[in-house]
Amino acid sequence: MCNEYAREIEMGRIIRLMEEMKDIPPFDYMKGRIPNDSGPKSSIRIRDTSIVVGLKDGELEGSARPWAWKGPHGKPVFNFVSEGRDFSKSDRVLIPATGFYEYTVPKKPKVKLKDQHFFTLRGHEWFWIAGIVKEDCFAMLTAEPGPDIEPYHDRQICVLKPEAGMDWLRLTRMEKQLLKAPPKGSLAVKTLRENGEPTA
Repeated sequence: MCNEYAREIEMGRIIRLMEEMKDIPPFDYMKGRIPNDSGPKSSIRIRDTSIVVGLKDGELEGSARPWAWKGPHGKPVFNFVSEGRDFSKSDRVLIPATGFYEYTVPKKPKVKLKDQHFFTLRGHEWFWIAGIVKEDCFAMLTAEPGPDIEPYHDRQICVLKPEAGMDWLRLTRMEKQLLKAPPKGSLAVKTLRENGEPTA
């Protein structure tokens, strides 16, 4: 399950690219304050604070929030199953990303450090991850894995193309159409570490 992702371009560039899209409302940060962590970040982990984008009074609002809220037994809820749930009354957000990491058990015996794989969306500099906010923290929504992720994990985060972000915030398309794995070949993968050693 995804417990680390990247936003390797600054939020200012993402905002400019958003403004070039059709039917995009004005954007501002919560209380007009630009968060300190709006710059590029190659690694965002559970409980780190990161930027999410929501819809408030018809306009886009960016805010910095911790990733994962505390579950009933104190464990962090960082991924949230989407199937069988209605998010129409949830605080829906978009999580800007350039890639995400998945980890697998090394084939070489006695290697404790897991293999690390980095996934990006083909043909796009960045993308959205569908999320929700609870207790002022955000979590990523997950679905059954598509063919690109299935060899690496039995679940995957819900990836949205940049132009599909408003569909999630406004629910102008059915949830089951949005919260699903992309078609085969949509995600590119690069193995960064294998059998305990960097690959590059």
